[in-house]
Amino acid sequence: MTRKIQILDTTLRDGEQSPGASLNTREKLIVAKQLVRLGVDVIEAGFPFSSQGDFRSVEEIGHLVGDKAVVCAFARAKEEDIDRAAEALSTAKRPRIHTGVGVSSEHLRYKLRLTEDECVERAAACVRYAKRLVEDVEFYAEDAGRADLGLLLRVVQAAVDAGATVINIPDTTGFCLPEEYGARIAAIMDGVRGIEDVTVAVHTHDDLGMATALALAGVRNGATQVECAINGMGERAGSAALEEVVTAIHMHGDALDAHTNVHLRELMRTSRLVSRVTGMNVQANKAVVGANAFAHSSGIHQDAVLKERTTYEIIDPAEVGAVGSEIILSARSGHAALRHRLSELGYTFADDEFEEIYQRFLEIAEQKKEVYDEDLESMVQEHSREVDAVYTLNALQIQCGDPLVPTAVATITDELGERHVVSATGTGPVDAAYKAIDNVVMIHGDLEEYAVKAITRGIDAIGEVVVRVRAADGMVYTGRGSDNDVIVASAKAYVNALNRTITTQRSQENA
Repeated sequence: MTRKIQILDTTLRDGEQSPGASLNTREKLIVAKQLVRLGVDVIEAGFPFSSQGDFRSVEEIGHLVGDKAVVCAFARAKEEDIDRAAEALSTAKRPRIHTGVGVSSEHLRYKLRLTEDECVERAAACVRYAKRLVEDVEFYAEDAGRADLGLLLRVVQAAVDAGATVINIPDTTGFCLPEEYGARIAAIMDGVRGIEDVTVAVHTHDDLGMATALALAGVRNGATQVECAINGMGERAGSAALEEVVTAIHMHGDALDAHTNVHLRELMRTSRLVSRVTGMNVQANKAVVGANAFAHSSGIHQDAVLKERTTYEIIDPAEVGAVGSEIILSARSGHAALRHRLSELGYTFADDEFEEIYQRFLEIAEQKKEVYDEDLESMVQEHSREVDAVYTLNALQIQCGDPLVPTAVATITDELGERHVVSATGTGPVDAAYKAIDNVVMIHGDLEEYAVKAITRGIDAIGEVVVRVRAADGMVYTGRGSDNDVIVASAKAYVNALNRTITTQRSQENA
């Protein structure tokens, strides 16, 4: 029997640190529910000390997950961070605190201003403190890929002696070559007393495009936990992509002496869900879950694949959920059919909330001959974005064309229930709509990116608009909106971005 490799998913912590990818608590719960269905072992739910929103998310995810997975909270090597993490984890049946310290010369000299001896002592101290609050404590040696090996071994030994149950060896900057990183893991497995009694984890980044290769090198050399994120989300170039890591282990289990408990057939659904709620599009040629991962355009390839699929496909698309049965929904479909299909897609609603979903479904169905799964997922995500809205776009009327001056009339309801009807002109219909919105929402953002795409099939497809708005505090916020009318979708996306700006800033003020 091969070794069981635990999968820690950090989409909701490290992944959310991708610029513009912040999630509210409701969206995090949607993702966490799918991660449980996917079968990950550990969900790193957030950094409770950073904001009230992250604290609440960790708390709510603890309620949601129960004993189905370990719920992990991140904390720096500070007592106040660790206390806050433990408080947020009070709802979790299987809590874990993830704390640690930087160990590279760059981190010690410029960031932490610590000597090597002080680094070793801080590592031991933070683990000892966390052990007073929870049994399961994971220690991270940040930037271990560039650290002096002698110091790294000292730090890891101190953390193990202090009671750490998991030792995380991150290549935080994606610096190492795979064989070098593998050798570091091997050195730890051979050179640290008691290491056989703890879990050794790898956490790798994609700065040089080698995150998955680094993670697998760690597994080959003794690591039994991989920390990764859906679609490779994360700081800078991202983290190791969960879908790549688990599929590679599945394909090469004997060579790696490894297996995971992840349900591969849920990979595609999880990827699409995370892409939709974060607004971070998956590149078409992305391994395993990209739109072109199983597409063949060359005539030579097509001929060969038609004769025998394995000539150009090493993975059966069905194994990762790339194909499956489809229920055709139309305006003639009733409540039961819609509820059944939404349930198959992983969504359940109380009766009163479902009625709102059904009415929106009828609006879409009356405009389209068929309602596809992508339509339903867009509809559900649009609904989740509206629940916590500070401002709601009720109506939008546009007048434009040559030689008319583009004019927008918008009806917007604020959080107090007051309706505002405003108008504005602009250089185009989107500009006019955004200026009208600015007349009500007294917080302005500079539009840095605007993207529109058809997210469903056919000439009557729903269009989705993703915008990235830079607020006065310098932070970038992502907004998403979908509608058959792309101008309306554009307005919804802008309002969504401004709502995110307001709620995030309020959360930081209340932290």
